[in-house]
Amino acid sequence: MAYPYKKMTSQDCDYIRSVTAPDRVWVGEEIASEYYRDEMPEYGVYQPDLYVEVVNKEEVSAIMAYAYKENIPVVCRGAGTGLAGGATCKYGGIMLSIMRMNKIFPIDRKNQTITAQPGALLIDIQAAAAAGGLFYPPDPGEKTASIGGNVITNAGGMKAVRYGLTRDFVRCIEAVMPDGSIMNFSSNVVKNTTGYDVKDLIIGSEGTLCILTEVTLKLLPAPTCTCTLVMPFKSLEECADMVPKVLELPFVPTAIEFLERELIDIVERNLNKMFPVKEGEAVLIVMYDASSKQELDSAVEAAAEAALANGALDCAIAGTPERAGAVWSVRGGILEGMKADSVAQEECDVVVPRARIAEYVKAAKKIASAHGIRVEPCGHCGDGNIHTEMLRGPEMSDEEWKAATHASLTELYALSKELGGQLSGEHGIGNGRLEFLEEFVGPRMIQLYKSIKLAFDDKLILNPGKVIEFNK
Repeated sequence: MAYPYKKMTSQDCDYIRSVTAPDRVWVGEEIASEYYRDEMPEYGVYQPDLYVEVVNKEEVSAIMAYAYKENIPVVCRGAGTGLAGGATCKYGGIMLSIMRMNKIFPIDRKNQTITAQPGALLIDIQAAAAAGGLFYPPDPGEKTASIGGNVITNAGGMKAVRYGLTRDFVRCIEAVMPDGSIMNFSSNVVKNTTGYDVKDLIIGSEGTLCILTEVTLKLLPAPTCTCTLVMPFKSLEECADMVPKVLELPFVPTAIEFLERELIDIVERNLNKMFPVKEGEAVLIVMYDASSKQELDSAVEAAAEAALANGALDCAIAGTPERAGAVWSVRGGILEGMKADSVAQEECDVVVPRARIAEYVKAAKKIASAHGIRVEPCGHCGDGNIHTEMLRGPEMSDEEWKAATHASLTELYALSKELGGQLSGEHGIGNGRLEFLEEFVGPRMIQLYKSIKLAFDDKLILNPGKVIEFNK
């Protein structure tokens, strides 16, 4: 067993400097505290022994080969925008940043793909695709996340209803293994049944199996027309009931989101972003993409008629980029708005069957309220992924907040399981949801997870203590 890991010495630090550069290595107290955690400090704040910024795969390989030999844990970090405590040095050791590895290569037009290093930002990948008249659909809320982080967490987002998750757009991966060897998983081909599909196993593995150094992504022709509809309803139940009605239409929506009025008010009050529709206690936001105006008009007309026939107070059509931008700006400002409206936040990122959304949300509010916590659910109701945002008020002590959130999470995850859901829809397990995993998947699955981890990382040095825990 690898644990306890080696505590780094000055000789170890000197070696890392020798294979990188002294001005890209920080040790001990030199390391900025922002690198001790991700966007959810509630899931762990840990100081690395050494922080290094790498610039190529050869440096990554040299560091991993040395760490493997010396039994030093390594955590790879992208932009640090994760929400599960995944990019934290739970056992000290090396934090390896890939953010200087941010090159985006020219689009391969024949294969309709784009290749990038892992530190390239999602927003820049999307812009490069658009500049070439193409489209990279995965659209998680945090556009400044690194593409490597998106891949190893299998990021989803609002457009997953029509286009799927990050996994659906990864053609091939270049990665460094824990022992320093450089591997390629698949190639730039449309289909592949050559052996086990290890590539898809790496996607979503949260940095516990290998370190991505390059990824090739599938692109699509850019839609020529898009439109956003806002359907206000008297209640959340009516709003949620509209979701299957939208999905029954002969037009596949790009995104289906729900917001309750209270959450809209938080964003308007704290960020001064005004939502253009004032009616309703809950609103359904539906987006359509199309290749022609005729196709788009048909989709919008069908959705509007269905909304009004099923209890919507109105159906506002945000047909211009400015109006649609106002709608999505409020949706995108939720996390920032909640941070401004509370002392701290905790999130339960479950996914439930779409038919059980309203049932889950009503029960979630009762659960959190019983523990003295304000809760604001929102989410991607097209795929049942509900973000149950818990907000801490100034009256709660640290001890009260910790106890109340843990009790709430325990009940919320049990509720999700009871409704046929899963532990996490898109934020992953990381460190934050680790204790709840076995209850969902069972002991036999945990054994499989451990076997997979050992097959890649027999010394357990890569992002240890995340997703699956050996060192208890």
